[in-house]
Amino acid sequence: MELNKRTLIGTVGYHMLRNHSVAPILLPEIQSVNWPDSVEIEEMNWGPIAIVQYFQTLKISFDRVIFLVAIERPNREIGDITIFQWNGGLPTSTQIQACIGDAATGVISVENLLIIGEFFKIWPKDVYLIDVEPGPEQGGEYLTEAVERKIPEILYTLERITLQGISLEEEVLVLKGDEMFNDMNYENSRH
Repeated sequence: MELNKRTLIGTVGYHMLRNHSVAPILLPEIQSVNWPDSVEIEEMNWGPIAIVQYFQTLKISFDRVIFLVAIERPNREIGDITIFQWNGGLPTSTQIQACIGDAATGVISVENLLIIGEFFKIWPKDVYLIDVEPGPEQGGEYLTEAVERKIPEILYTLERITLQGISLEEEVLVLKGDEMFNDMNYENSRH
């Protein structure tokens, strides 16, 4: 059990975009869980620069950050759940500036948040994404049936990683900032 690890669970995603909104839609359910005192829940849509400033003012840093997101990725079915570990690294200075520009104009993007946070060195060693495949972007306030059916598994995965960490036999894909914008590359690795 990893109950003593100070953990932030952050939801990232636009509202009113059906499956792309799975994180904000599940936020009330996540907040209703009886988490240990070491766990904090935040909607992380308030801009990467503000989030950097929040992290910089913390008296006690987080040991682990877990983001719940929904990003379209190749070779997945709608509702598939993939766990990623952030491995740091930065893209080119031009791409960093593009991320900052997007952030300044209000674009909600976990990629921008990860890169900007990495640039300002705010992330702990353990940063994970629980990424739900949303399929094509659609407007609307409700999840499709394919993602709705996955809610118990999404919440179980979030709770398990928060309270127990990543198991050795679990498949975790690695996200690297210096490779992230090369057609959204990520590599497969086992922990």
